Amino acid sequence: MRAMSGDHVIEAVAGCTAALRPAVGGDWRTVRAGRLEWDCHTTAVHVADDLIAYAANLAGRARDGYLPFELTLDEGTGNADLLHVIETTGALLAAAVRTAPPGVRGFHSYPFRSADREGFAAMGVAEVLLHTHDIAEGLGLPYEPSADLAESVLTWLFPHVQPGPAPWPTLLWATGRGELPGRAPVTAWTWYNNLVIGAGRLDLVGIRPAAARDLSLGGDGGFEWIEGGPYEGTRQAAGFLLKAYEAGVHRPEFGVFALVRREDGRAVGGMGFHSAPDEEGRVEIGYDLAEGARGNGYATEALRALADWAMARDDVRALSATVETGNTASRAVVARAGFVQVSEDADEVAYELRR
Repeated sequence: MRAMSGDHVIEAVAGCTAALRPAVGGDWRTVRAGRLEWDCHTTAVHVADDLIAYAANLAGRARDGYLPFELTLDEGTGNADLLHVIETTGALLAAAVRTAPPGVRGFHSYPFRSADREGFAAMGVAEVLLHTHDIAEGLGLPYEPSADLAESVLTWLFPHVQPGPAPWPTLLWATGRGELPGRAPVTAWTWYNNLVIGAGRLDLVGIRPAAARDLSLGGDGGFEWIEGGPYEGTRQAAGFLLKAYEAGVHRPEFGVFALVRREDGRAVGGMGFHSAPDEEGRVEIGYDLAEGARGNGYATEALRALADWAMARDDVRALSATVETGNTASRAVVARAGFVQVSEDADEVAYELRR
């Protein structure tokens, strides 16, 4: 798996400046940027402002909002110097991403109030790609980024969007900038950073489609696992997540989570939902732990936290879990988390937690 990184940011910015440099002699303030309400100059400043803001929030570990500053250009700054500013702010974001430890998060409002280093890299790349398209469209310049960059943005920030025939047209469609055969026009959109839920000694870290693909193929998904992990159930769950993503039915908040131990940042297991809630608000939970993590109460802590999070939502009325009849340890976990046994046969025991 090629995780989103500072290299992606540098690549995106290089493509931006190469595409726009032939038009630096024009008046960008009088030309509208594609379908935006902004002119091309304002849009380019916005790109630089976002890049430096993302770098600052990640490097500063911002928690409750953007750090209180704004990018302001000197009076009379020309277009060539503006591109230099984009190059510089892109380099600063790339440096912040490269130096941030794994798991560190900073504030971003959409949609779960934080992003990790890969998320900030992906958002920076998305801003550069999409707004370079807007500016180039306004100025009548050709522009198309690499398919790899576009696909990376989709798999890291748009887990709710079904992959299309090609990444770049799909990304343009998903952000209201183009059409895609067989799909209705997009008039409102947002991207998704992964959800993280605190659970005592653990964090439940949402697994993105890119990481799910890697896990399903035998990789580590970008996580540092304890010995014996990930267990086979986590790989299977990642495969189911990937199939849901490819079918266009994946809801990222009802996906799969890696159980990451806070003391050392190592993943000890996986837990998640089998699907989104049905029409009656029912959803099933499954989990597993690497053998070396069992017997420490991790599964109980994680299940309680995930159940509390789910039951606080309006669209969830009941949680269910199915455990093999002979798996006494797992049966004890669901019981300690408040689930009640509702049925049993020779092979499985069904549990339920209702409001």
